[in-house]
Amino acid sequence: MKDIFFCPEESNFYSHCLENFIIRDCQNPASIVEFGSGDGSPVINSLLRNKFEGLIQGYELNTSACKAANLTIDEYNLTSKYIIHNSSLFDSDKPQANYLVANPPYLPAPDEDIYIPLLFGGIDGASITNELLSLNYENVLVLVSSYSNPISTLKTAAENGYSVNKFVVLPLQFGYYSSEPKVKRHIENLKKNQKAFYSGDYYFLAGVLFKKSQESAIDLSHELAQVMTSL
Repeated sequence: MKDIFFCPEESNFYSHCLENFIIRDCQNPASIVEFGSGDGSPVINSLLRNKFEGLIQGYELNTSACKAANLTIDEYNLTSKYIIHNSSLFDSDKPQANYLVANPPYLPAPDEDIYIPLLFGGIDGASITNELLSLNYENVLVLVSSYSNPISTLKTAAENGYSVNKFVVLPLQFGYYSSEPKVKRHIENLKKNQKAFYSGDYYFLAGVLFKKSQESAIDLSHELAQVMTSL
């Protein structure tokens, strides 16, 4: 559901990361699991622009978003490549796949009583992202926010045997939901405790490909930490 509410710039960034880190670089056929598919537009747009031999299974809790996504998938004859289930990945049997991808909810707040509760990413914003890194997929592509305790995510990744294989960073302005007074005050408190990093109205959003360390000779974790904490 998250993609429905976030800006087109973020949705396009997610598509960019998906295409350049996985779809154009994977060995076909590839299997991908997606957490929180929303209306499916980032993946659908990526599939329409690229040749992909494989299957992407998405999981989306919001029934309306799931129905809309599947209608669009059917309209573009992508049903053999992209399927969205109206359920949570965390409640599923965890399908086997080469990749797990997600633009997870990462909005920090003291509780879920915010404009859009489904954007709640836990008290520090990193809870769902960190939980995804515990599912033990070989490759995990997620968007990580600099105001959502990115250091905890890097620490969780390392504890679960991941290194940072690739990343790209996009500067973004605080939007409507992150500027809600209650949320903004909470992010300010996180910054005081070095769990959020931003400058003025800008923060960094990173697309990060985590790879199991034994499969990768590259580890850009230190470089990513430097970038994400530089604001």
